[in-house]
Amino acid sequence: MGSVPTFGVEEELLLVDPETGAPRGRSEPVREEAARGDGDGLDGEMRTEQVETASKPHDDADALAADLRDRRRRAREAARTAGVDVVALPTSPVAADPDHGEGMVPEGRYGEIAERFGPIASAQLTSGQHTHVAVSSPEEGVGVLDRIGPWLPVLRAVSANSPFWRGNDTGYASYRSVVWARWPSAGPTRVFGSLEAHDAVVSAMLETATLLDEKMVYFDARLAKSLGTVEIRVADVATELDDAVLVAALARALVMTAAESWRRDEPALDHPVEALRLAHWGAARWGLSGDLVDPTTGRPRPAGEVLSALRHHVTDALEATGDLALVDDGLARLTPTGSGAERQRAAAQAAGGDLGAVVADAVRRTHAE
Repeated sequence: MGSVPTFGVEEELLLVDPETGAPRGRSEPVREEAARGDGDGLDGEMRTEQVETASKPHDDADALAADLRDRRRRAREAARTAGVDVVALPTSPVAADPDHGEGMVPEGRYGEIAERFGPIASAQLTSGQHTHVAVSSPEEGVGVLDRIGPWLPVLRAVSANSPFWRGNDTGYASYRSVVWARWPSAGPTRVFGSLEAHDAVVSAMLETATLLDEKMVYFDARLAKSLGTVEIRVADVATELDDAVLVAALARALVMTAAESWRRDEPALDHPVEALRLAHWGAARWGLSGDLVDPTTGRPRPAGEVLSALRHHVTDALEATGDLALVDDGLARLTPTGSGAERQRAAAQAAGGDLGAVVADAVRRTHAE
């Protein structure tokens, strides 16, 4: 196993009314308030009901956890000053209220995207966790992309945390995944085989003049050349910090395992993209409560068995990073209780179906120490 790469996390967060839990389009004043304080501030997102944090690169999981906790705290302080609260929810259980100006897309680049893509953009009130893992070169990065693809549906299932959409239970574990898949450039990718082949695909996409720019290449995992990372984008944002760190640790271990395989010139598992799309759909539909597609065979197996296969696949990497116990504890926590989606449903049941109470519960869990 090669050297341990740094990793970092971007979290998209939802701004909500402290009383009702409904989304509130207050990103500009929240960001202005955050800019007055210490730290890196907050970034805007596709919708004015969202802000984004971005950690620094870290060597170990404890440092990453501390960074994310601090950024959530500072985002909440800025939000409260602006009259709202902030919560790590991938979709809003409570429907947005158009009388409060919700549904607005910021001006600038996002406004151009909204003009071109219409309701795909304006309805995109979804929040994900994007994990960046350092790679030694773009060539290695493509080798990683080619080898992690079949495992990404499993990571999607682990992170599934979005059962509710506009006041209703969708029946999905990760409905965010379904909404995000509407983008024409989103989804899994083929085995490229080389950096040249990867770049040719991206160039062909841009030459159609469908996308505004290369940032709109919304692959499930993509090269972030300017950062020297592979960016894994399949995960729902995690309400609980421990889940966010678990997903990040697994993502880094997948990248390390794939990089080692690439260095050894081992062939990639070459599942058809069409089959990968179905594996992702199943992961979004059932999360950890049903079968998942086994990346080694392309056939369904019980989710617990596929999680065990994932753990076995990345064991060497987890031992190298010191994250083996963290991941074992995290997977053990998920096995009996299910993913975050099941926790949201349990909160709804306990509150007699009151989805505002689900948001309030998620706010507490977002900021738990």
